[in-house]
This record gives sequence, structure tokens and C-alpha cells, in this order.
Amino acid sequence: MEKTIEDPPTSAVLLDHCHFSQVIFNSVEKFYIPGGDVTCRYTFTQHFIPRQKDWIGIFRVMFFHCSLNWTIQLLITPDTGGIWHQVGWKTVREYYTFMWVTLPIDLNNKSAKQQEVQFKAYYLPKDDEYYQFCYVDQDGVVRGASIPFQFRPENEEDILVVTTQGEVEEIEQHNKELCKENQELKDSCVSLQKQNSDMQAELQKKQEELETLQSINKKLELKVKEQKDYWETELLQLKEQNQKMSSENEKMGIRVDQLQAQLSTQEKEMEKLVQGDQDKTEQLEHLKKENGHLFLSLTEQRKDQKKLEQTVEEMKQNETTAMKKQQELMDENFDLSRRLSEKKLICNALQREKERLEGENDLLKRENSRLLSYMGLDFNSLPYQVPTSDEGGAGQNPGLVYGNPYSGIQESSSPSQLSIKKCPICKADGICDHTLEQQQMQALCLNCPICDKIFPATEKQIFEDHVFCHSL
Repeated sequence: MEKTIEDPPTSAVLLDHCHFSQVIFNSVEKFYIPGGDVTCRYTFTQHFIPRQKDWIGIFRVMFFHCSLNWTIQLLITPDTGGIWHQVGWKTVREYYTFMWVTLPIDLNNKSAKQQEVQFKAYYLPKDDEYYQFCYVDQDGVVRGASIPFQFRPENEEDILVVTTQGEVEEIEQHNKELCKENQELKDSCVSLQKQNSDMQAELQKKQEELETLQSINKKLELKVKEQKDYWETELLQLKEQNQKMSSENEKMGIRVDQLQAQLSTQEKEMEKLVQGDQDKTEQLEHLKKENGHLFLSLTEQRKDQKKLEQTVEEMKQNETTAMKKQQELMDENFDLSRRLSEKKLICNALQREKERLEGENDLLKRENSRLLSYMGLDFNSLPYQVPTSDEGGAGQNPGLVYGNPYSGIQESSSPSQLSIKKCPICKADGICDHTLEQQQMQALCLNCPICDKIFPATEKQIFEDHVFCHSL
């Protein structure tokens, strides 16, 4: 049997003929001439969809002619009379050769349902037995089968034969005799069919009795097997118990020997203990005397121990007091550190404010010098100037020394008039009650150097915490 490199998918399940009509083989010849390629044409029905691993195989079939209705699958009924029956292959594993099926691109197209494969002459059978095409899907199920065909030369029956009249009469006489024999065979066939039906009925009855006996036999075999398994299980348990008892007896014997040896050893040790007891009695008398001396020394040691305990208690109290003082100092140190950090922040803020005001003061001085030069005066020759201070300059607002430069030199105010400020509330010159009240309010308030937030003087701690939060 010829095969390709990869074997097709097959199945060992017996044939199911209900699917044989899903693929129809067309134009199958009764015989093919050996030595030539064979083209197999087939058509898919509307209920079948091909898959990638489908294949078409050539299977060998054998037929015999009979007049009885055998239970084997009927394949063909020739015109010559009688019935031809298949006695060949039973599973799809019995193929002679095969070819893979080419899948059509579009199954909905009518032309796509008409397919064909070509078997090369090298892989075809060389005998004149009957064969047939079978379409097998990738699950190993037969989806279509063709009529049988042979691989043989041209049929000899197609050759014209010329015979004489005498031969024709002889053939006719022979045909009459054959017809008579055929009638006799038909009569005997009817009798055989009747006998066969009777035998079939009897066989069916025997078959039912056999099935009943087989079921009873199976039940008995099952019971025997269960009883046998039960006995084997009990026998195995008894063997295991026997082995355990034997091992336990051996262990008990060994244990008895060990106990006897221990008893003899303990008797010897008892004698030694009695002798040792006498020695210990003498030692006890000696120890009692020593115990009296030790009791006296122990009393003295207890007195010394009480003194030591009092000393240790005093040292613990001193240590506790020292630890409390140390904790208080640490808390005070932490508080001082925190306050120092806050003071540093306030100092840095004041320093930045001072630098800013000094810069503004410098700008105003330069502006004043420019205006004086514009008026034709020298700044250094002026008898009065605005006083400046390194520490208090941040809280003063510098002004023009000689008033408005555009009002003329003759209208400049005197030094005494420049130093006098007007009250913003009552517009009075000099110091009034409103000015003193404002200065007292400023003294009673605390201004944040960073965000200009005002706190009452009574909330100094809150002010310090607020300034410290800016540093976080």
C-alpha cells in the first residue's frame, strides 16, 4: 500500500452509512486502463462544508452474487439479476492510496462545488480487483463513496463474435436448460429462505437465551469476584495481624530480657546505695556542724546586705533626681534652641528690610542730588540735611529737604518747619494726642517681618510661633 509522508486522519470506528450522500462522485468509469493517470471528479452538496485535512482514498472492495438478503451493506444491484454485496474494507484505515482535497476559495460559487483530484499512475493498483473512491473528512468520517471500478484493459465483451445457426440453436437449447435449472434454483431458494427465516427466529430465541445466561453469568462472576476480593482482603489483614503479633512477641521477649538485666543491675546499685547511705549519714553529722558555723556567718552577711540595699536605694533616688534634672535641662535647651532659631529668622527678616530701606534711601538721595544739581545748588553746601540712622532708618520716610523744587528757591521752608510733621487726623503741626496714641498702639502691636501680619503684644508666643512657621 502506497502512502505519502504524512498519513491522513483516520478512525477505527465502523462505518456509518448515513453520511455517504454528502459528497457525490461524478463520471466514474466501470474500469480504467492500467498505466495511466486517473481523474476523480466529485461534487459537494449544500449540507457539507469541506475542511483542510479532508482527503479522497481508493479502497479495495470484493463482491459476491447471491439471492439472500444478507446483513452486509448493499452497494450495487446489477441488471443481470440477483444482489451484489460488499465484503471488503470496514474502516477508513484500510485505504490503498489517497490524495489531499483542495479547498475551494468561495463555497457559495456553483463552480466551486465541482472539484477534482488526479491520482498518478505510479500509485494506482496493478491488479484487476474492484476498487472505489471514498471522501473522508478530517475526523475520519466517510462523507461519500463511488460505484466500484476495475483497473483492466478493454473489455472482451465489446468484441463482435460471429457464430453459426447450429451454434445459436445449441446456445438456445443450453439457455432453456439453464432457465429450467434457474427455476429449480429459485424454488430451492424459496425453500431455503423459509428455512433461513425459521433458523433466524430460532437463532433470535437462542440469542435472547444466551444474552440472559450471559447477564446471569456476569452477575455471578461479579459476585464471585467481590467475594474473592473480600476473602483476599481478609486474608491479607489476617496475615498482617499475624506478622504484627509475631513482631510484638519478639519485642516482648527482648523486653523481658532487658528487664531482667535491669533488675540485676538495680540490685547491685541498691547494695551500693545502702553502703553510700551509711557514708552519707556520717557526712550529714559533719555537715550539721559546718551548717552551724555557716549560719553565724550568714547572719552577718545579711546585716551587711541590708546596708548595701539601703545604699543602692539612695543611689537610685539620686539617679532619678539627676535624670529629671537632665530632662528639664534638655527641654530648656530645646526651647532655647527653638527661640534662637526664631530670633535668627526675625533678625534675618529685619536685616533684609533694613537693606531694602537703605537701598530706597540711596535712591532718594540720588534723586535729591539730581534735583539740586538741576536747581544749581550743591548738596554738600546745604546747612540742613535729612538725618539717617543705621538701625532706625527702616522705620523713617525720607523727604525733600527744600520742598518742591519747581516752586523756586525763595519758597523753600526753614529747617524748623521741615522737622515738624502734621497729624494725619487733626492736621495739626507737631505732636498731638492722636500722634501719641498711634505711637502707643504701634508699641502694643507686633508686626510680622515677612507677611506684615499684626499680633497684639499680649500674644507674643503666638507671634513667635507664626514667625517660626515661615522657616518650615
